[in-house]
Amino acid sequence: MPNPKPDKRTQFSIWYFIAVMVFLFLLPDWLSSQPQTIRYSDFRALAMAGELREVSVAAEDIRATVAIDQLAAYLPANQLTRMGPGDSGLVRVRAIRVEDPDLVRVLEEADINYTGVRENTWLTSLLSWLLPFALLILLWSFLLRRMGGMGSGGSMMAIGKSKAKVYMEKDTRVTFDDVAGVDEAKAELQEVVDFLRDPEKYSRLGAHIPKGVLLVGPPGTGKTLMARAVAGQAGVPFLSISGSEFVEMFVGVGAARVRDLFNQARTMAPAIIFIDELDALGRARGANPMMANDEKEQTLNQLLVELDGFDPSSGLILLAATNRPEILDQALLRAGRFDRQVLVDRPDRLGRTQILKVHVRKIRLDDQADLDQIAALTPGFTGADLANLVNEAALLATRRNADRVTLDDFNNAIERIVAGLEKKNRILSERERRTVAYHELGHALVAMALPGVDPVQKVSIIPRGISALGYTLQRPTEDRFLLSEDELRNRMAVLLGGRAAEALVFNTTSTGAADDLQKATDIARDMVTRYGMIPGLGLVTYEKSPASHLQQRFLDGPRSYSEATAEAIDQAIRTLTEQAFETATGILEAHRDSLETGAMRLLEVEVLSGEGLRDLMPKRPAVSGARS
Repeated sequence: MPNPKPDKRTQFSIWYFIAVMVFLFLLPDWLSSQPQTIRYSDFRALAMAGELREVSVAAEDIRATVAIDQLAAYLPANQLTRMGPGDSGLVRVRAIRVEDPDLVRVLEEADINYTGVRENTWLTSLLSWLLPFALLILLWSFLLRRMGGMGSGGSMMAIGKSKAKVYMEKDTRVTFDDVAGVDEAKAELQEVVDFLRDPEKYSRLGAHIPKGVLLVGPPGTGKTLMARAVAGQAGVPFLSISGSEFVEMFVGVGAARVRDLFNQARTMAPAIIFIDELDALGRARGANPMMANDEKEQTLNQLLVELDGFDPSSGLILLAATNRPEILDQALLRAGRFDRQVLVDRPDRLGRTQILKVHVRKIRLDDQADLDQIAALTPGFTGADLANLVNEAALLATRRNADRVTLDDFNNAIERIVAGLEKKNRILSERERRTVAYHELGHALVAMALPGVDPVQKVSIIPRGISALGYTLQRPTEDRFLLSEDELRNRMAVLLGGRAAEALVFNTTSTGAADDLQKATDIARDMVTRYGMIPGLGLVTYEKSPASHLQQRFLDGPRSYSEATAEAIDQAIRTLTEQAFETATGILEAHRDSLETGAMRLLEVEVLSGEGLRDLMPKRPAVSGARS
């Protein structure tokens, strides 16, 4: 079998090495052949003594051959040693020419043969013309590359070229083994992988694979990673581009880039085109009539045409990802374009455990660290959140010079992500510390007294994050997908427990409950306008969907419900929050001793958890939110 031909970089390196060796080999001879410069007075003295031979007179200098012994009187010994005589003991010397009309007479009297030399300056003249042009051309090329982009070929004509990054199989290096917690999405996309590997299998009965697959899910759930895993699993080229890279200032550029992207993919088929953040390109047309964008609409129209124009049997698959599918143009989502929508949702507890197993491969994990327990403490975390959690835990273990990452490191990392960084240097006045202590104990006691709320794990008055002067950490024991009306009311009571404690102890309130009031109001508004939990308002939803809200945002159309209904909604929200506040106040009045004892203890140790919280645990009374 013949040896494979080396690539261009290897050939260039070999020839470059040979050229360098030749240059280094010839350099000493070239340096030794250069004439030694001496003073003109010494040159004239040697000429008068008749010691010069082969004199050549040029416009700038005069050169001759002389025995090295004759130079001893004119040059230092160290300079003579560096020169070294030739085979005949002769060396070449030169002197810068001066105006000397008697030079010819001196040479003739000494019977020295001489000749004139016409200097060949064509190379110098040529370089004096070419070098400025070469510098201008290099500067011009550099500026064009900066304007056109290195990835576009460095040309102004490449403005309509696609900026897609092409990842081949060896570069993707991601397979389904690197994606965890989304088994349903992987099962949906496995069919795409099978088609790319064996197209004839699906064409046997006349079926064809969907042209487009839209990955939908919250930010950080791994939609881009999933798309790369499909390419890596199938072993096909992967062309990745963001939706915002199609849209430019000039009308028609985005459409040209769409055409170029699909033409580029057709030459590589079977291949996968992946458009990230599709909502930047595929926003619904006509949603904002006052701010039309011809460039964006032309780009979207071209994408729709390309989706209709390629044959799915050619092995070309379009994947796209978005976290806002409600604002996409309906023409994109119809059958024949993005035929299939795959939900990449937040993982459940089992999924979080699988994701943690993927991310802990790169760290030294303690044997006692239970990943299932960590997954139970992180409900609602996405894949990106869990990757960040593992990294934060490893950083905390590194700071304390530990050999392995322990469960305590993960617990501290969760607190840091959820509540923010501790700010122990922030100095609070004594009155502020007392207010914060009673406020946080109010949250904790109400949460421990009511059913259906997450258990309290820790209470702290150490400032964290941007504005939190203290926090009450609650961790659910299981994933919840449905909440009853009573549970929502109890959650509102827990949120208002801090305000109730301030009002009960200090007979006044502070600004510390601003975030609690906002969250409690959001829950109450959802109960009234989305969940239909207020009998007086009927089984009606009063909140528009995000898509219809987008279409009505800039229009002054009529309200979908009357002024009387709007007033009833506001009154119902107010009633719900007032009832939650009364519930929290009643619990704290019934456990005033626990509130005082816990606040004094919290002021002393700053953090209560475990046994310290269990000592304050009140007996849960039969208290729930009142009905409206």
